[in-house]
Amino acid sequence: MNEIQKKAFSQANLAQKWEWILDEVQQWVGKRPQDLDTVLFLIGIQELGQGTRTFTKEEKQDLMHIAVCRLMSKLGFYTLVGVDKEGFPIWENATPLPFMTGKEQEELLKTQIIEYFFEENLL
Repeated sequence: MNEIQKKAFSQANLAQKWEWILDEVQQWVGKRPQDLDTVLFLIGIQELGQGTRTFTKEEKQDLMHIAVCRLMSKLGFYTLVGVDKEGFPIWENATPLPFMTGKEQEELLKTQIIEYFFEENLL
């Protein structure tokens, strides 16, 4: 993406940016994510750094938790304190999260996901 595209992208609204992320992820994995949880799951896999494999239901939940903690750590809400025996990151709540409606939570996560993809050079 060139500088002109980045500037135009930065001026777009959240919904447009989110759709663009979903399009990019589709190119990445071959299937368009259907919801926020799917994107969180993929970020969790990325953060775990162990490649793709079959995950148990509990591991899938853990991966989404890893993603949320990683995303919210940029805002100072979580701190990485280590890894467990299976290599999963351990996050500690650093600052209580403020009360937010479900829509506000979703918008905050989407915004952090967009920033994550750029910061990690995944696009």
